[in-house]
Amino acid sequence: SEFRAGVMKAIEYAKALNCPRIHLMADLAPAGAERAALRGVYENNLAWAAAQAREIEFLIEPINTRDIPGFLLNRQDEAHQIVQRVGAPNLKVQMDLYHCQIMEGDVATRLRQHIPTGRVGHIQIAGVPERHEPDRGELHYPYLFGVIDDLGYPGWVGCEYRPRGAPHAGATRQGLGWMPTA
Repeated sequence: SEFRAGVMKAIEYAKALNCPRIHLMADLAPAGAERAALRGVYENNLAWAAAQAREIEFLIEPINTRDIPGFLLNRQDEAHQIVQRVGAPNLKVQMDLYHCQIMEGDVATRLRQHIPTGRVGHIQIAGVPERHEPDRGELHYPYLFGVIDDLGYPGWVGCEYRPRGAPHAGATRQGLGWMPTA
């Protein structure tokens, strides 16, 4: 009931703001809980949410176990299987390449595997491993942007990171210096 009330409030806000997407987080798995049972409840909740507003795209996101230990959904293949099982055309995966690199690696292959399915509703980026600007770290984003473009991904690529200079004033603006060369 808490989930459903939250979804209905989110739909109300999304419609008022003309927002096309809502992110539905999986949450933490209680210690000792059977993950298969939790996934069943999760999938039922996702199907219910998707049926409430077919004009809104609902997104689920695998999150790595280092940043959020115990999070129920951790891998791209799990998320895509869930979306496929639920079968709602307005349920998609938010593919955060930061989390993907930490949990699975081989990000370009994951993009090639999942974008053509039509189940990727949004892509997010950040530098790995510190979750700073994407111009430093393990992932070579200019290459990955080329892969994303070659695959015909039609959506936006969002940036979700902690500016290296935070918390001082102007850190976010300074942290956008990587964008012109990307």
